[in-house]
Amino acid sequence: MISRWFISSTVRDASAVHKHYRRLLASQCDLLAPAAVDAVTAALADLQTAIAQGPNEIIHAKAGELQAAAGKWLKPYPHAAWRENVEVLLVALGVALAIRTFFLQPFKIPTGSMQPTLFGVTSVPDFSQSSVRYWAQYARPAAFESDLKEQARLRDELQFPAGWQRVKEWFAGNSFIHVVAQADGTIDQISPVSSFLIFNLKQTLWIGGVPHTIWFPPDFGEQTLANRAGLNHEHVYHRGEDVVKMRVSAGDHLFVDRMSYNFRKPVRGEIVVFATVGTQIKDQDQFYVKRLTVLPSERVQIGDDRHIRINGERLDGATPHFENVYSFNPATLPRESRYSGHLNNTVANADDIYPEIAPLFPDAETIFTNGPDSYMVFGDNTCNSSDSRYWGTFPAKNIIGKSFFVYWPLTDRFGWGNR
Repeated sequence: MISRWFISSTVRDASAVHKHYRRLLASQCDLLAPAAVDAVTAALADLQTAIAQGPNEIIHAKAGELQAAAGKWLKPYPHAAWRENVEVLLVALGVALAIRTFFLQPFKIPTGSMQPTLFGVTSVPDFSQSSVRYWAQYARPAAFESDLKEQARLRDELQFPAGWQRVKEWFAGNSFIHVVAQADGTIDQISPVSSFLIFNLKQTLWIGGVPHTIWFPPDFGEQTLANRAGLNHEHVYHRGEDVVKMRVSAGDHLFVDRMSYNFRKPVRGEIVVFATVGTQIKDQDQFYVKRLTVLPSERVQIGDDRHIRINGERLDGATPHFENVYSFNPATLPRESRYSGHLNNTVANADDIYPEIAPLFPDAETIFTNGPDSYMVFGDNTCNSSDSRYWGTFPAKNIIGKSFFVYWPLTDRFGWGNR
């Protein structure tokens, strides 16, 4: 029977007909007269026998008899084609939701706390107040002003690709935004992004009372368009002047493995996604992605050499999953979005550039003892990561799963290779 189904298109078509009318009979049997049920049941049995024994002529004949019996006795459904399509759609949605709930969940990385392992949203230029720039504004005003001039230079020199190169940039996750003032005036208003489901549709700026619409704007992560593009509400723009000119690189989109931790406990060094609810993190309705570093009931400290010590044992490049984290040159200063180990507050504030990013680890001697059912995580971008150095621990039940596969954009981080 099974082999004939694969070999014969007649058998496959007849089987589909049999399945369709069997389902209709099952849904209507309590509404039909006994004679109608018996007639359709007999036709179904005859077709089933023909499918099992053949030949094709008999199968065609019995399929026709079943359709005739169904047409006579079964009640027609209104808009049958629509009903069929809706049923297929609902089944597909159910399967998708089941996969998302129990196996693989898509996750988008908005921030740069795991760079350069996993990237959040970045842009050129970027006038936003990252931790480094915010601190420099007060500690080193000259450096802050220099950075603003550098971002302005990057904006003015930015070239937009065309043709095939523009297509390649799109696959690499890069979007280009160019807004030119259509009237003289200041920025009156910037609307929130209008979205439908997971898609950004548009965002509008009003300059001198004239709307300027950005269609399908990219995600700006935690930073707004105004911050990243350096928009100044007090500046008077003139017709023809560039208002927004930038390239935005999408944050990595990955699948989260939700199944593995049902059968085993998380392993040190794995990149995990966890919920912030019930923690000391300000945003209580978010999901964070960090590298799992401290397991339950362990004692942890961060040395001035930028290495973590667990129960007195120093982690280094030979520790599984930390090969890249500790690949830095000890003679070089820590840098944002570079592998620089892990900073305590003493090292972070040594040159008065980085803010208080590690209040729980003020120096190399401080030892923090983790709770019996808690974890601690650290971002690979140690110079700009809000992690357990700042807000402490989170309960084991908050873990959603671990990083599994980066499916967008198509960069060198695409695939399973992220550690």
